[in-house]
Amino acid sequence: MANPKLLGLELSEAETMGADSARFEELLLQASKELQQAQTTRPESTQIQPQPGFCIKTNSSEGKVFINICHSLSIPPPADVTEEELLQMLEEDQAGFRIPMSLGEPHAELDARGQGCTAYDVAVNSDFYRRMQNSDFLRELVITIAREGLEDKYNLQLNPEWRMMKNRPFMGSISQQNIRSQQRPRIQELGDLYTPAPGRAESGPEKPHLNLWLEAPDLLLAEIDLPKLDGALGLSLEIGENRLVMGGPQQLYHLDAYIPLQINSDESKAAFHRKRKQLMVAMPLLPVPS
Repeated sequence: MANPKLLGLELSEAETMGADSARFEELLLQASKELQQAQTTRPESTQIQPQPGFCIKTNSSEGKVFINICHSLSIPPPADVTEEELLQMLEEDQAGFRIPMSLGEPHAELDARGQGCTAYDVAVNSDFYRRMQNSDFLRELVITIAREGLEDKYNLQLNPEWRMMKNRPFMGSISQQNIRSQQRPRIQELGDLYTPAPGRAESGPEKPHLNLWLEAPDLLLAEIDLPKLDGALGLSLEIGENRLVMGGPQQLYHLDAYIPLQINSDESKAAFHRKRKQLMVAMPLLPVPS
C-alpha cells in the first residue's frame, strides 16, 4: 500500500506535471506493451562468437588471471562522443556514459609454463574496438571497466596492475556468449519531468540525475547518480504506487519523481553501488487492470 504522505503529494502536485507528463505516460505504457510483445515473439537471448582482440595479465588472491578483450558486431556500441567530451564527463563525475560489454564465464587454462590460471572473455562492439586500438585512453578505460565489471559479477578482487600480452591475442579458447536479443528500452530521464514544490529555494539540495527503464513488462529499474556520497548512510527512500522520493544526508540531495505506472512498493528493493556511486532501485509493477 502506498505511503499516505506520498499520495498527498500526488494530489497537490499532479496538476503541475501538465502535458509533458501525459506524453511521458503514453511513451512508458507504449514501451511496456512493445517489450511484452517482443518477449513473446523473440528469444530472450542469442548466442554470439566473439572475435579475439588482445589479452591482459593480472592476478587475484587465487592466482593468475587473464582477461581476453574480444569484440562482436552483435554488441551495441557506446554513445558516439569525442575523447575530449568523454574526459570532461569523467572529470565532472558524470555517470551517464556506458560502454556495453558482455562478460563471459571464467574458464580454467594453462599458462606458458603449464601452470593453472583463470581466463575471462569480455566482448565490446567491433567498431568501437577498432577505434579503441588507436587510443591508449579508450583502451585503458575499457580495461578498467571490464576489470570492475568482473569484480562485481564474480565477487573478485583483481590487482589493478596489469600487463598486455605480446604476440598472444587471447588465452585459451574464446567461447560463445549469450547476449540479450533486444537492447533494453531506455525510456526517459525523469529528471526532465521533475517539478519542485512551490517555495523550494533554488540553492537547496541538489536534484540528482535519474535514469529509468523497463527491464521487463513487470519490472522497472532506476539508477540515481550520487557522486558526492561514498555509501548509503543517511539516505532515505520512499516509494509509493507511482512516486519515488529520495533524500540525501545533510540535505545534499533531494529527488521527487512522479512515475505514471503502478509500483508494488512492498516488493521494491534498493542497494547502493559504492564503485559507481549510484543508488539502484528495483520496482516490481502491479498488474494493469484490463
